[in-house]
Order: sequence, then C-alpha cells, then structure tokens
Amino acid sequence: MNQTDANIKLLSRTMFRLLPIQTLMAAVGAVNGFVSSYFACNFVSVDAVGAIGIFGPLSMLVGAVSTMLVGGAVILCGRYIGKNRQEKSQNVFALSLMLSALIAFLFTLLFVVLGLFDLTGFLARDASVRPLFNRYLIGQSIGVFPSVLGNQLFAFLSLENKTGRSIIASAAFAVANVVLTYLFVCVFGWGEFGLALASSLGMWVYFGVQAQYFLSGKSHFRLFSGKLDWKETLDIIRIGCPGAISSGHQTIRGFVVNTLILAFVGSAGISAFAASDNLLKLFWTIPSGMMAVSRMMLSISIGEEDRESLRDTMRVMFRRFVPLMCCVSALLILFAVPLTRIYYQDATEPVYKMTVWALRILPLCMPLSVICMHFICYGQTSGKTWFVHILSLVDGVLSVTLFTALLIRSLGIISVYVANVLNGIMTTLVILIYSMLMKKRFPRDIDDLMVIPDDFGVPESERMDLSVRDMNGVIEISKRVQDFCLGKGIDRRRAYLAGLALEEMAGNVVDHGFSKDSKKHSIDIRVVHKNDDVILRIKDDCVPFDPGERLSIANNEDPAANIGIRMIFKIARDIQHRVILGMNVLTIRI
Repeated sequence: MNQTDANIKLLSRTMFRLLPIQTLMAAVGAVNGFVSSYFACNFVSVDAVGAIGIFGPLSMLVGAVSTMLVGGAVILCGRYIGKNRQEKSQNVFALSLMLSALIAFLFTLLFVVLGLFDLTGFLARDASVRPLFNRYLIGQSIGVFPSVLGNQLFAFLSLENKTGRSIIASAAFAVANVVLTYLFVCVFGWGEFGLALASSLGMWVYFGVQAQYFLSGKSHFRLFSGKLDWKETLDIIRIGCPGAISSGHQTIRGFVVNTLILAFVGSAGISAFAASDNLLKLFWTIPSGMMAVSRMMLSISIGEEDRESLRDTMRVMFRRFVPLMCCVSALLILFAVPLTRIYYQDATEPVYKMTVWALRILPLCMPLSVICMHFICYGQTSGKTWFVHILSLVDGVLSVTLFTALLIRSLGIISVYVANVLNGIMTTLVILIYSMLMKKRFPRDIDDLMVIPDDFGVPESERMDLSVRDMNGVIEISKRVQDFCLGKGIDRRRAYLAGLALEEMAGNVVDHGFSKDSKKHSIDIRVVHKNDDVILRIKDDCVPFDPGERLSIANNEDPAANIGIRMIFKIARDIQHRVILGMNVLTIRI
C-alpha cells in the first residue's frame, strides 16, 4: 500500500466513524416529515399530505437560514481550531447561538401571524386545503426555536466528540414524535394541528437533551462566555451564506415546482410528490451526513494548510461515498412498489402510480448530488464564492424549474422527477467546465478538478508523509525523519532531536494507545520543513491522550515518571495537542 492509499484509508475510517452521527443530525427533520406524511395518509386525509407538501418550501427557508449559521460557525471554528485559537472558536459558538435564537423568534412570529389571520393564500390557493395548512403552520411555529438552536448544538457536539449525546437526542426525538403523533392524531383527533404539534414538542425534547450537556459544565464550548465579539457575525454570515443560498435556491424551486404541479397536475400530484419526497428524505440524510463530515474535514485542512488532507477528503468522496449512494439508489428503485404501499394501497388511484414513478426515478440523482454537495461545500470553505453561487443557482433553481416547465405539459408529474436527474448531470458538467476554464485544460488529477491554488500549503518537496502500524515502524521512520531533515539543510543536532521526538511520541501511542481496545490503529505522521523550522504532526485515532496533561500529573507524582515526555517538552520549541473529530493531533516544533 503506497502512502497516499494509507492516508486515504485512515481518513476514510475517521469519516465513516463520524458519518452515522452526522446522518442522525440530518435525519431529525426527515423523521419528522416521514412520520407526519405517514399518519396524514393513513389517519387524516390525502389533502393533509398536500398541506405538508405546501409547508415544504417554508421548512426549507428556515433550514436555509439555519444552514447558514451552522455552516458558517462550524467552518469558522474549524479554521480557528486548525490554528489552535480556542478563544476565537468559543466566541463563534456563543455568537452563533445568539443569532440562531433571534432568527428563530422572527420565524415563529411570522408563522403564527400567517396562520391565525389566514394570510397563506399565496401558498395554498386551493380553498379546501388552505384551512388545513393554516392549522399545520401554527403547530409548526412552536418547534422553530428548538429546531434552529438544536441544529447548532448538534454540529458542535461532533466537534466535542460527544457522539453518544447526539444519538440519545435523535432517538429521544424520534420516540417522542411517534408517540405524540399517535396520541394527538389517532386518540385526540386533532388532525393537521396534531401532526405539527407532535413534531414541535419532539423538537423541544431533542433540543433539551443536547442543551443539558452544554449546561453541565463539562463541555469545551460554553453556552455563556461573557462579552461577545459581534464582529464575527459578518464572518459567520459571509462564510455560511453560500450554503444558505443553496438552500434558499431550493426554497424558490419548491415554490415554483409546487405552482407548476398544482397548475398542470392538481392536488394529487402535490400529495404524490410530498409523500415520495418525505420518504426519500430518510435516505437523503446519508449524503447530507457525508457533506457535514467532509465540511469539517475540509475546513480543518484549510486551517492547517494541509493540501494532502484536503484532496484526500475529496478522494474519499469519489471512492467511498459515491459508490455507497449508488447502492442505496439501486435498492430504492428495486423496492419502489412496497415503499409506495406505506402511503397508498389502491393501485388504481393516480396518486399511487405517481408515487411509484417518483421512487423509480428520483433516486437516480442521489450519487450525482453527492458530488455537487461536496464541491459546494469545498467552494464554501475555500472562499470560491462565485463558483458556489453559480453551482448553487444551477442546482437549486435553474435546472429543475427549467426542465420541469419544458416537460410538464407532455410528461405531467414525471417531468419533475426527470428534471431532478437532469439537474444532477448539469451540476456535474458545471464543476468540470469551471475546472477547465480555470486551469485552461481538461483536469488531469484531483488538484486540477478542485482548482487548488499552486501556493496552498507546503510544497511536496518540503514535507514527508508516513504511516506507522507497529513499534518496528516507529524505529524505522525515526531514521527517515533524520535523513529528511539533513537533506533540507537542518543541522545534525536538530535532525537527531526531531527523530528522537518522533520515536518517543509515536512509540508512546503504539505502546499505550494501540492496546486500549481491539481495533486496528495507525499513526499518520507528517514532517514539514518551513522557515527553517522542523514541524512534526502526529495524528492517531486512539483514545484521547494529551502529553501536556500527563506531564503535569507526573510532576505532582514522581519526578522520574514519564521521563521521555519530559525530555521532549524540554527540547521542543512548542508542543500543541488537540482532539479534532475524535483524533489526537500532536504538533511539535523543533
């Protein structure tokens, strides 16, 4: 196995470990939609499903703003973490929560006013559906606050490496949502309002479970951090805006597509599209989780100016994530009919046939969307603003609405499904064309496709990447580090100390970290020559271990204990230890 494959394997293992948690985050809203549409179909009415479908664009609008704050805050925090600026990352966390609370209050007020005063005619033009939609909207307003703030806390729990808390919060929401929906709809008969109220109260449970950890005093990020630096607000919005614009474009697309369906197909088309969409959202959580994981990895790589990790993240997307989504799509198409029967049982009804075709066609766009989502995320984290705007505009509005408008007269509701697949092809072409325009050639490698600046990170000639799996490897690599340093003109003393530091610290990981569990581990080592400094970065996926904390404990216990760690702290100019996404990252500057 060459070094690139070894790095990808380690990164892939880390990303797949984080993927279930990030998928759970995305699944919260998907579970809500699935439960609501299922009970609406089977216990309320088909028009109730239409009301849920009409609410979809409004939900996406709230999601767009939430995505902006979450994306901007996480990316900015990732950069500060990569630069080891903890006080700045804490300020971003607290500030993002304050902004989220303000936005949530405004949306809550808007939903209540629209629903109470019947101001929703521009959304629900069908007179028989509008009263149902008004009641559903008022019920949903109760859950806006915990939904927006809950998304923030979920993202930062990942940075805290508290996956257990995330799982508990998601499970608590799912259970509360199902139980309360059954109680309010089937027992009390509250119809559309009961559907919305159940999901809203479930969101309060979801938010409460997460907030308890941050209120316990055990978290790295604190809810209250004294005086806030409000200047960071513009950075959060600027960084998160491209992601929000993407969701905002999808909101516009939702309004336009709903209007076209109502005009050319009717309410049955809205019900079929809403049912299939809410079911597929359960599976869309997988690419959403993939994007969330990659966003964190990309932002940290950019903060560290780590060119190799940056492109390896994209390699994992192409080699692991895209094939996985191809398998998911194939299974959805294969089981289109039984999945349709979750909602509709009468095969003679038009809504049944429309739903079957949705589940046979829409999954085809999932693998292509994984590529699009990752390049939007990469453009967002790397500051490629215009690229993100163009790609988001094509993906969010232009392709789907244009192809739907052109085809709906001849294909009916199937035009919407086909338009989504054509959209995936168009966005892939946009990515390729952008690379060709910027590089003035067809992309020859991942660097060309991503258009990574030539001056980004340390040149390959000034660094060396290595992997260690056992103690024999540690000893061998220690000698290679010395040779690398001597080859870069570093004096023999510092070259020897660099090799010694690596042997001591990496050997400590092998001796103590590898034996803590039955999992297979490896150590990712990078040696960098920069400004006449030798920088060693040692990254592993073992249990968290901070040598600085261990040294402090040893100083209070036995002066002879941990003599190796003591020695390294004396010879190094600077030592920094961080736990990033569940990985120990030790940086030694000599």
